Amino acid sequence: MTTLVETVLPSRLGRGFRWLVASSWVTNLGDGMLIAAGPLLVASQTRNPVLVSASMLALTVPWLLVGLLAGALADRLDRRLVIMTANAVRGVVLAGLCATIVSGHVNIAVVLVAMVAMGTAETFVDATSGTLTPMLVEKEDLGIANSRLMAGMITGNQLVGPAVGALLFAAGTAWPFVLTVVCIAAGIALVSRIGTAPGAVREQVDTHIRQDIADGVRWLWGNPPVRTLAIIIVVFNVTWAAPWAVLVLWALERVGIDEAGFGLLTTASALGSLLGTFAYGRLERSVPLAVLMRAVLLAEVLFHLAMALTTSPWAAYPLMFFFGAYAFVWGTLSQAVRQRAVPRELQGRVGSVYMICVMGGMLVGSLLGGLIAHGWGVAAPWWFAFVGSGVTLALVWRSLALIAHADEQVVADA
Repeated sequence: MTTLVETVLPSRLGRGFRWLVASSWVTNLGDGMLIAAGPLLVASQTRNPVLVSASMLALTVPWLLVGLLAGALADRLDRRLVIMTANAVRGVVLAGLCATIVSGHVNIAVVLVAMVAMGTAETFVDATSGTLTPMLVEKEDLGIANSRLMAGMITGNQLVGPAVGALLFAAGTAWPFVLTVVCIAAGIALVSRIGTAPGAVREQVDTHIRQDIADGVRWLWGNPPVRTLAIIIVVFNVTWAAPWAVLVLWALERVGIDEAGFGLLTTASALGSLLGTFAYGRLERSVPLAVLMRAVLLAEVLFHLAMALTTSPWAAYPLMFFFGAYAFVWGTLSQAVRQRAVPRELQGRVGSVYMICVMGGMLVGSLLGGLIAHGWGVAAPWWFAFVGSGVTLALVWRSLALIAHADEQVVADA
């Protein structure tokens, strides 16, 4: 057991990081249960498409509304306390939802209010969680540290959690929500064990929060490598989300995958992600970072092309496995590159701008994907993604060498 723990979480990462990983894995299991139980609860209350879509937006729109505020607070307050407080709010909201379910007073209005509150609290958790890792591990270990956090997210959110959530919902509507409250409580207890210094990251906070937000945006825009990385993330999320918005139609109508088989596409992607988890450390050690960034972005371009041409399920599943593997590597690598470059006292603000880039790109891409598919067919968004990502990659190809070592640029400027 000791050897296994050392392999997965090397002791050089520190005890504090192990507590962070344990908290992340437990809470991601709860979040994964909600991925399945949440939509099932909504569907049990209404079949109105507008209300169903509104429930999904309730979990993502808060990032666009309060994401910058959440990032600024992460740089002003004790980061552990922010995470613990926001998670406590999530737990209280879920406990209240459980009470309405058990008492028989649940309705779609209650569910929507709960989801908005949950999405808002989760924004503060997510904006702050990413700032703890650079406080706990050395710069050279940020890649492997993020890969371990991502592994828990993949396992809990995509593989184990949704299956457990659906089974518990079938056994009793309230059960997955009750168990999620338990996971959140455990996550709070584990975060409290992290050995970061108490108090705010900044010794003195004498500015208005609007000024803090502006400083974060200004720093990002004034750092060419980090700014270019943000632009890449926006564009690649637009091109990725366009075909993903109509993935179910592409699978059913073009590839001939039935409803049961469609669920296996996500499973194939998650299994590929786990492969990326185990391979990441070796890749980062053996492949220059710039080469690795170019390779995974080129893989994205080629993936879009292959999906545009695919009409066979036997090709779709391996492609989704391939997507999961390289997408995981990109997510881990890009986050590590950013964390190495951004000063500790700006991690929350710059990280929140990046998340808004992700969410905004996904929102725009989803809208475009529906329009493109409506006008030119379900394969057309994949062609849009191929051309858009390919042109973008060609434009930033040389810049990736600077982006990969953005932290060295920051030191030189200092």
